[in-house]
Amino acid sequence: MILSSSLIDIATVLVLLHADDARQIGVREGDRVTIFNTPKGTSVRAPVVITETLISPGHVTISSGVNKRLQIMDGDHVEIRASSRPASIEFIRKKMDGGRLTREETAQIVEDMTKEVLSPSEITAYITAAYINGLDMDEVESLTREMVASGDRLTFNTRPIVDKHSIGGVPGNKITLLVVPVIAASGLLIPKTSSRAITGAGGTADLMEALAPVTFTVQEIQQMTLKAGGVIVWGGATNIAPADDMIITYEYPLKIDARGQMLASIMAKKMAVGSDTCVIDIPVGPGTKIPDEAEGRVLAGELIELGRRLGIRVECAITYGGAPVGRNIGVNLEVAEALRILEGDAGPNSLMQKSVALAGMALEMTGKTAYGFGAEAAMDLIRNGKALAKMKDIIEVQGGDPKITSADLAFGSNVFDVPAPNDGYVVSVKNRDLINIARTAGSPADHGAGLHLHKKPGEAVKKGEPILTIYAERGWRLQRAIEEARVSMPVVVEGMLLDRVPPVRRVA
Repeated sequence: MILSSSLIDIATVLVLLHADDARQIGVREGDRVTIFNTPKGTSVRAPVVITETLISPGHVTISSGVNKRLQIMDGDHVEIRASSRPASIEFIRKKMDGGRLTREETAQIVEDMTKEVLSPSEITAYITAAYINGLDMDEVESLTREMVASGDRLTFNTRPIVDKHSIGGVPGNKITLLVVPVIAASGLLIPKTSSRAITGAGGTADLMEALAPVTFTVQEIQQMTLKAGGVIVWGGATNIAPADDMIITYEYPLKIDARGQMLASIMAKKMAVGSDTCVIDIPVGPGTKIPDEAEGRVLAGELIELGRRLGIRVECAITYGGAPVGRNIGVNLEVAEALRILEGDAGPNSLMQKSVALAGMALEMTGKTAYGFGAEAAMDLIRNGKALAKMKDIIEVQGGDPKITSADLAFGSNVFDVPAPNDGYVVSVKNRDLINIARTAGSPADHGAGLHLHKKPGEAVKKGEPILTIYAERGWRLQRAIEEARVSMPVVVEGMLLDRVPPVRRVA
């Protein structure tokens, strides 16, 4: 059937047909049609949405998600034919029924995802099936390799190529800003692609963007890495493992992170940037993705095994995640905290120790230093200024100002100190609530927004003394963040005497 087309600016791949035309073509809601742009020789297969009111018979509305490959103009005539369902739908049903996918079946699913043959509901069905029924290690390896094959790759002629990853879930985890320059200062190459914040107060790409641009092509990332020794860039701007990005997009509304897909997601990005050596940080504890050390060891074993299959040497650090790394949460606050350490300030112990421990593991794995001396070697590179000099190189190669210092990073001018409710000790902090307060204050969109944690678990506090300072760039955001803090009470203060059993009885 030949229909007159109109375009709609919707990224989802779909075509909108009038019910009369759909009946003549022989399709129902959710079926697929193939649209042909004969003059240009292009065609696209897409799912159908049917209406009786939004368009008239003889017309078809085509989304921008379809037209980026179809390349028609508003008003052009197109041919539309009924199309069969993709074979990958049967493979998704197989996984929903608890079956095990072959490498070829996984490859077809990934190909149909990236070519946008599958609808959002079908992609969601695959993700949910993998979440409920799990993926064995063969399926995870297949998914990882197909994720890598779905996009561009970096290729280096030298070895080793180092990478670092954190499982996440801990606020204030700005260690990449220290680990990358330390590793690069040792003479190793580390092309670090990072993410932006999804539910956190600042992803690594958000933090680095306070110092330099982070959006580059794969070719630019490779050239900059060779020139400066390392980069810290936004992976979402590249075509590296695009199938992984699609899966993350559809996982987000469900708030799920299927174990097998998480393993594949981590290692696909490492394989795609050419890494052969990878250090992975696994934070454990209350509020993290991994509840305890035992589960952290299981995950570490899976990552190491997957790395072995892919030709990547992996070592994991199981770290304490029950409290923020450092004391600052929010873009400029975190960047300033990291830069102060590079500039020679002692800095928070949690930030310094975690950074040199992970960087030191990479130095040991690559033979830059003997086993057991990596953290010390990493600390030396910070103390002698070589890590700071390398960070300036990285900032400059990415188009930032290498003369920037921690003092140049402005914090929000609207400030409020949250006082301690009583004398005592900080017995715990609520990571999720701290993140929510920082986000309510405006982070990561407002770079000056966030918070400073004056007291961490185990530290003494006096009544009325600040335990938390909130920064915001706008007054109304500060007020909302204050309300959030009052409701959630993210820092728990108790005296040494918690209770008396049995209670004291008054004598009449």
